[in-house]
Amino acid sequence: MEYKDYYKTLGIDKGASAEEIKKAYRKLVRKYHPDVSKEPDADHMTKEVNEAYGVLGDADKRAAYDALGRNRRAGQPFEPPPDWGAGFDGDAAGSSDFFSDLFAHVGRRARPGGPSFQMRGDDIHAAISIDLADSYHGSTRAITLRVPEHDAHGRVVTRERVVNVKIPKGVLPGQQLRLAGQGHPGSGGAGAGDLFLEIGFHPDARYRIEGRHVYASVPVTPWEAALGAGIDVPTPSGQVEVAVPSGSQTGRKLRLKGRGIPGTPAGDLYLVLEVVLPPANTDKARELYRAMARDMAFNPRARTGA
Repeated sequence: MEYKDYYKTLGIDKGASAEEIKKAYRKLVRKYHPDVSKEPDADHMTKEVNEAYGVLGDADKRAAYDALGRNRRAGQPFEPPPDWGAGFDGDAAGSSDFFSDLFAHVGRRARPGGPSFQMRGDDIHAAISIDLADSYHGSTRAITLRVPEHDAHGRVVTRERVVNVKIPKGVLPGQQLRLAGQGHPGSGGAGAGDLFLEIGFHPDARYRIEGRHVYASVPVTPWEAALGAGIDVPTPSGQVEVAVPSGSQTGRKLRLKGRGIPGTPAGDLYLVLEVVLPPANTDKARELYRAMARDMAFNPRARTGA
């Protein structure tokens, strides 16, 4: 069957109050009444209007309709949930070809003490960005969601809801966190849906991420690279002392096993050396460069035949 937009049929928006629904219904009933209407499709429209009001004019049926029709448009293919009609007397609603019959049992007490209409709330999918350090150490973040709810008059309104999210240690970009029961509220006492958060990392020019491995560029002086040295390097898990091997060149990788993003196993941290020349901006500096040029006879292009 196709989904029907009852709000569109009555010419009202989804936030209409019960009084506004009734007013729109009465206006259309008068317009299409067979005794007075000259509209060629008056009989058809009268049926459509009555069907729409039969659902939207009943608070329970309207809640069920809103829950079923969230994010749907008129004319879209529609199938009721597999457990639709559970707890109600009579034939299963899904056996009917008529959309209106889906709501025939809603709002009617099924059996003494039995449940009224129930439907689990929809899940919510959202994204959250964290720092790399949050993945190393874990953290808690408060996020604000804008979710539709029914107010005391049955109108759909958007409210802000703050949810505290625990960021687990070792979480990776693209991973989803599931917060059970933090999705859209259910109908008729049914449980709420779940909240799914997709993790993303804030851009950080200092680091590059590949799986659980982390890469960082580390500047070193020519003498540190040539002679070897012990240097202090800041990392996402704190400062570490690293031994730069003598004879290092730009691009050499120093692997710090297990110092990448935590996990089983943890990733590694790769420090990529970058040899940085001191500026020749003083007489002394220029003299030192001239001395090296004179005494070292170094030709970095020798391999190219230059």
